[in-house]
Amino acid sequence: MTLFIDLSDEELEKILLGDRGKDLLMEKVFNQILQAEMTDHLGADRYERSQDRSGHRNGSYERQLTTRVGQLTLEVPRCKDGSFSTKLFQRYQRSEKALVLALMEKTLQGVSTRRVKKITTELCGREFAKSTVSRLTKRLDEQVQAWGERSLDQEYPFLVLDAMHVKVRRQGGVRSTAVLLAVGIGEEGQREILGLHTALSETEEA
Repeated sequence: MTLFIDLSDEELEKILLGDRGKDLLMEKVFNQILQAEMTDHLGADRYERSQDRSGHRNGSYERQLTTRVGQLTLEVPRCKDGSFSTKLFQRYQRSEKALVLALMEKTLQGVSTRRVKKITTELCGREFAKSTVSRLTKRLDEQVQAWGERSLDQEYPFLVLDAMHVKVRRQGGVRSTAVLLAVGIGEEGQREILGLHTALSETEEA
């Protein structure tokens, strides 16, 4: 994919002297990447006559992309048969997954939704609504439930019961809580956490 960034004098002036210099430059670069991807997909540039052409452009649609420098407005090209799919957003979806993992970690550490909201603002360059943060952190509950309901198919000749202490938000404050762990040791010596349970303390009764 060949990429050539063409900037007019007016665009260059806005980038160098305006308040949205980084945003405008990123928008220009990303839009050029999208057009270059479409050219590679069709085998021909705009209005180019080529025997290798495999389709034709069919306008574009706007899509918002949140990046560290701010929110960008991109013009995503379309082809007539609808077969074009850009790889640009796939890369940022991986970054989104990393952000979700960071949110989950903060939730486990007992960080409030308001604090998580501030973290996402620092990471992404814009503020997320409280409902958005809550929706993202709910994914943790789904993953934990799926893990707890998974089937244990192999045998474990040895079972180790232990506990670790973590800080958990409960009763209006952050308190030390015991996490009781059941660790299975397989026939080949591999260790696997079979289950866990929280308790107020590490006692025989718990």
